[in-house]
Amino acid sequence: MSENERQEHEPRTGDGRANDARADDGRTKEAQTDDGQANEPQSDKGADGTDSAQESTTMDTPAVPDAAIPELVIISGMSGAGRSTAAKCLEDLGWFVVDNLPPALIPTMVELGARSQGNVARIAVVVDVRGRRFFDNLRESLADLASKSVTRRIVFLESSDEALVRRFESVRRPHPLQGDGRIVDGIAAERELLRELRGDADLVIDTSSLNVHELRAKMDAQFAGEEEPELRATVMSFGFKYGLPVDADLVADMRFLPNPHWVPELRPFTGLNEEVSAYIFNQPGAKEFLDRYAELLQLIAAGYRREGKRYVTIAVGCTGGKHRSVAMSEKLAARLASEGVETVVVHRDMGRE
Repeated sequence: MSENERQEHEPRTGDGRANDARADDGRTKEAQTDDGQANEPQSDKGADGTDSAQESTTMDTPAVPDAAIPELVIISGMSGAGRSTAAKCLEDLGWFVVDNLPPALIPTMVELGARSQGNVARIAVVVDVRGRRFFDNLRESLADLASKSVTRRIVFLESSDEALVRRFESVRRPHPLQGDGRIVDGIAAERELLRELRGDADLVIDTSSLNVHELRAKMDAQFAGEEEPELRATVMSFGFKYGLPVDADLVADMRFLPNPHWVPELRPFTGLNEEVSAYIFNQPGAKEFLDRYAELLQLIAAGYRREGKRYVTIAVGCTGGKHRSVAMSEKLAARLASEGVETVVVHRDMGRE
């Protein structure tokens, strides 16, 4: 039988290929070295004989310089108090704003901003009770930021129960924490949840009597400056008959002075009128109060700076918030401004009578 005839009669595998054990044996022999040992894959060696794989280990990430760490503002507060408006205001001022970021991710966001080569120099983060599952992580995140020397400020938006109920009813939406209860139940639960954060806030803004434009003006006054001052103060006149400002850090009572309301020719005017102001500061104790209270504020301001507190709201009250508190607020604000404190004057109740 010829060679060709033998190949035609050899058995074939199921895929039609000849079951050639000899070919397999040939390949096995080719894979061996001359001394019968199987070839092993050769590792890449450097010129000095070291393994190049060891030389290509990952290098440590260089530390981010302090100058690259972005400025951080945390916006929080009561639902319906204007957090979104405050965030939009900062966004208009050039801040990088992140809404409803879980608190545990705040340090990561700051780190990413630090590695943006200066493209993200100011970050604002909105934290609210929609992320209440993550809210317990906020204090841990704040401690982490403090250990990394991150400049952070907390802005807390406050409002009265009546104002919040009115706002939720006007948009016909439930409070995020009310569950099966009433809106007031959700508001009470949220106040309790945010109580500790409110106490740590650098700036508390009461929006009960503010419209959107007035809130934006307050945010602009605090954040629109090119250079960050050491301390910013809001001096607010108010009337005790309309209630204490809930965002006041300090409260001064001007009801120890005679009331211009009982002087017929002065009654129609306000404390912005020169005659009313002159009448008030000609009363015994008015000038002395201004001098001593300004000295006290110097002491308090120095302590605030040491503690890293950048904002203070000083409330000055009288009966109706029209005469005495207005005049004293104007003088006190001018005194603070002359001492290098950036000051904003707000007359909360003037014109309400």
